[in-house]
Amino acid sequence: MIIGVPKEIKNNENRVALTPGGAKELIKRGHQVYVQSTAGIGSGFSDDEYKAVGVNLLPTIEETYAIAEMIMKVKEPIEAEYPLIKENQLLFTYFHFASYEPLTMAMIEQKSICLAYETVEKVDRSLPLLIPMSEVAGRMATQEGAKFLEKPMGGRGILLGGVPGVKPAKVIVIGGGIVGTQATKIAAGMGADVTIMDIDLYRLRQLDDIMPANVKTMVSSEHNIREEIKDADMVVGAVLIPGAKAPHLITKDMLSTMRKGAVLVDVAVDQGGCFETTKPTTHAEPVFEVDGVMHYCVANMPGAVPYTSTLALTNATLPYAIQLADKGWEKACRDNEELKKGLNIISGDVVYKAVADAFGLEYKDIEETLLANA
Repeated sequence: MIIGVPKEIKNNENRVALTPGGAKELIKRGHQVYVQSTAGIGSGFSDDEYKAVGVNLLPTIEETYAIAEMIMKVKEPIEAEYPLIKENQLLFTYFHFASYEPLTMAMIEQKSICLAYETVEKVDRSLPLLIPMSEVAGRMATQEGAKFLEKPMGGRGILLGGVPGVKPAKVIVIGGGIVGTQATKIAAGMGADVTIMDIDLYRLRQLDDIMPANVKTMVSSEHNIREEIKDADMVVGAVLIPGAKAPHLITKDMLSTMRKGAVLVDVAVDQGGCFETTKPTTHAEPVFEVDGVMHYCVANMPGAVPYTSTLALTNATLPYAIQLADKGWEKACRDNEELKKGLNIISGDVVYKAVADAFGLEYKDIEETLLANA
């Protein structure tokens, strides 16, 4: 198979979809890998490192899309890339379709094959290609929130861990999954007073067993959220419904009850955000203020630590990329239920129900669609 890796062109996105080591594994199996020149620079990988393992370098993004049967990316294509995508071309990347209708409609129109990292799902319902970036984003959420609590950054001017004689900051984490757990670990490690909330009592029991004494668990409900955020210094939104739009757990009217200079960090922004006032921001302009409350809603948070993120992502995606390249996407998805669940759009047909429901689109049964493409 011919695999293309274009340079990411989203604002301040420095990750790359494939490391030189990952490219070497595909080349060893007889596949051709084309990487756009300088695509790996932001992650610390030079063109020479790619050439050394047999990668073909291409000067432009247009040439990279034009030659490839499978495009491997990190972030969803942006508007400038839509016309470059070919009919029946396989795109293997994060899409988060349910949060952005123009992208969904563009991929339908281009009749591409869209296999989304974030909906590849194991039998135990874990999301193996979302986990590494969730781990990075969860840890960064606390790190970034702590920075924007500083007065020069617009925050309350409070140190997360406090000092002897002064109380630490109060941190609320909504969601006890991968992101929430990692955010809680870092906040607890920095000495904050942390409450982690979830609707799953079994998960709360697990967290209660493994977290240090400065972490409390609480059932997530509208009443509890309203009460807890009143004196919170930082709230991390870490709620995920795979493939679907995130629910709004903090509404605009709640902001007036919060402390001025408190910080909301919405890690669910890729899925539409779990705060009503969320809107996507960038690393160049990461925050905005609503009713005196700072909002950090960067849609590609792990892009700020691209070396770590790129290695973690390639570790997770490479085994699946090898299957897609070795067998072709149709056979790979028939043979592997995990990959099959990653299919969102097939040649203009929406085959992931949460995406169809998000925009009132016709949903096509994936088994029938795969059979039609056999």
